[in-house]
Amino acid sequence: MKQNHEENTSTMKRKAISPPDGRNHKKHRSSQKSNGDSELPEHDSGSMEEKGDFKKFRISSAIADSLKERGITYLFPIQAQTFDYVYDGQDVIGQARTGTGKTLSFALPITEKLIKKKRSDDKIRPPKVLVLAPTRELAIQITSEFKALSGSLKVVCIYGGVPYAEQENHLRNGIDIVIGTPGRIKDHIDRKNLVLSKLKHVVLDEVDRMLDMGFCDIVEEILSHAYVKDRHPQTLLFSATMPKWALKTIDKYMKSDKKIVDLIGKDALRTSTTVEHKVISCPYHERAATIGDLVKVYGGDHARTIIFSPTKKEANELALSSVLKQEVQVLHGDIQQAQREVTLKGFREGNFPCLVATDVAARGLDIPEVDLVIQCEPPKDADTYIHRSGRTGRANRTGICITFYKPTHQDRIKSIESEAGINFCRIGAPQLGDIIQATSRDAAKSLDSVPAEVLVHFESIASEIIETKGAVKALSAALAHISGYTSITNRSLLSSREGFTTYVMRSQWEFRSVSYMWKVIEVELSSAIKAEVRGMRMCKDKKGVVFDLPSNLCDTVKENWKNARNIELDIADALPELLDTSSSFEKPSHFNNNSRFGNNYNRHERRPFNQMASRNYTNGRGNNPRGFRARNF
Repeated sequence: MKQNHEENTSTMKRKAISPPDGRNHKKHRSSQKSNGDSELPEHDSGSMEEKGDFKKFRISSAIADSLKERGITYLFPIQAQTFDYVYDGQDVIGQARTGTGKTLSFALPITEKLIKKKRSDDKIRPPKVLVLAPTRELAIQITSEFKALSGSLKVVCIYGGVPYAEQENHLRNGIDIVIGTPGRIKDHIDRKNLVLSKLKHVVLDEVDRMLDMGFCDIVEEILSHAYVKDRHPQTLLFSATMPKWALKTIDKYMKSDKKIVDLIGKDALRTSTTVEHKVISCPYHERAATIGDLVKVYGGDHARTIIFSPTKKEANELALSSVLKQEVQVLHGDIQQAQREVTLKGFREGNFPCLVATDVAARGLDIPEVDLVIQCEPPKDADTYIHRSGRTGRANRTGICITFYKPTHQDRIKSIESEAGINFCRIGAPQLGDIIQATSRDAAKSLDSVPAEVLVHFESIASEIIETKGAVKALSAALAHISGYTSITNRSLLSSREGFTTYVMRSQWEFRSVSYMWKVIEVELSSAIKAEVRGMRMCKDKKGVVFDLPSNLCDTVKENWKNARNIELDIADALPELLDTSSSFEKPSHFNNNSRFGNNYNRHERRPFNQMASRNYTNGRGNNPRGFRARNF
């Protein structure tokens, strides 16, 4: 298998739009290596497949065959490095990045062990395995994994939001494995429906989130029924994030010789290595429309997208909004459980491409081939970001995670970068050319799906249209109509505001303050245009600024911009790297005419204020007398 090398987002040029080539997300392997306590095998395909070869583990031929039928031909690192520990009954703490197969890490060895032991046929038999998960969806997913591994074991899934009766019947008829959420598990213990006296294995999946969601006391009460005197079932903890406070809470239930398999360890990068992390500045009232454009450009009609909303109300509003051209379904706590299962099944099977969900509803879900994750605002902690972004880039596939933020979120963005070990690539809102290219590509694909026998019924009218409009114009109009973009307004790269255009103004020399560029705008254009400037930011190299102007002023700017020595003005087609300081990050910029630098620019002395008078300057415009590089206004 050919190895693909990951692009380091910390060294990427911050472009406005950089969707994957053709939005065809291929399998991807990272060349990075963990520095953690347990060394992560080299990620070349040969080494991983060799170290995870089924023949090296106590895996029966029947289960090996069933795994291969599902496309699983070898164990991933977290599975390979924990298999023997789990199989031999040792307590294990397993930490690995999202999407690396943690569920199979405990389900596979436990299933093998139960099958090889003679199972009691008692109708009323308590479970041997208890798996606790923070959400219903994750519990259902884990149940599916156990059932797929062996049909001979009796597995029951228990969660709230559904009647007790059916769950009680399953428990009374004898079970081997019980999987569920803490609240409903406790209810069945209190009702005497569930007895934990014969437990051999206890698994806490996504343990940090389970405790963080307020289940700490309930989890401890449940475990108190299983851990008494000399009875100590095997305890397994698995998660992508393992805060010290969570480990401290659970540590008393684990043996002192527990095994820790940490595939993240001291590695600064805690997220999936195959995910690109991007952020976009956008005011609340522009967010929905910008999300629609991002889904079109980065995902399209033929890719799976998950959008995380902070509240159920906003999730509903976004799902019902006309700005999302794709078919959308919503997933949150107020949706009936039966409908939630139908929604997830439909999304997994590709019946609709876009899912809007709250964080709790989608936590831990393993949905294959999610290409794009969008977060409506940055989460309050890095651990939540890691889990959300981990819905894409699973099983070595590439993925993109885009997070919306406002100026007040800048501390969160920096904190996530630091704690998750990532570097965000700052992007602007999709521009007209990006949207047209993406929608045209999707529209063209939809034409391929029309059967030939249907086409004959449209040939006569098509011929008439071609005769009237011409073939190219007729097809262009058809593509525009199919794509749903018969009219498109401009959107700022800098702020995502509709009806604004982003400009970049560059100097040959460094300058200390944006005040200098404010004066340039006033002198070379007008005070009226200066008053319309929004959000001026200095470039990282301190040789330029970017700012927004209302799009209806573009012609005026072009007509009035005269020869400005050493200064170039362009409409930005990409965002340059911007100066990012805690004091100036995304704060509104205002020009003060009384600034010590405010009056240092004039038409006759066209040079930066901080250059010596004896310096010889050129205008840096080449043969373009208007100061513009080749750009179409």
